[in-house]
Amino acid sequence: MNFRPRAREELDLNLIPLIDVVFMLLIFFMLTTTFVRDTALKVDLPLAKSGQVEQAQQVNMLEISRDGVYALNGQLLESSQLVKALRDVHDPEATLLILADSNAQHQKVITAMDAAREVGITRLSLGTLPPR
Repeated sequence: MNFRPRAREELDLNLIPLIDVVFMLLIFFMLTTTFVRDTALKVDLPLAKSGQVEQAQQVNMLEISRDGVYALNGQLLESSQLVKALRDVHDPEATLLILADSNAQHQKVITAMDAAREVGITRLSLGTLPPR
């Protein structure tokens, strides 16, 4: 029997490949993640020079397309269903963000605002884009 101690190989932990892989994963997730809310309708927002970004905790999005189609939080609605749908999502702390297409009929926006008032929504915002 050989009881002489063997020379142990030193373990070397190379962290550079690990850091490279983690960095590549970070870049991948940053590029594939979207930070913009998805909308149900194609809406081209009007431009406005003034305005401010509202930091609301809860936001219900009401979209109005060029053709006058409504979508509340991604669900398509008929004009007759607007008041009932707003009543279902009504929360006194929530803000209703109206995203109306710049070419939508003004009457459709007024109808949406009137439905919000009928339900009792007091926090209302209109979505715009800054000029280019």
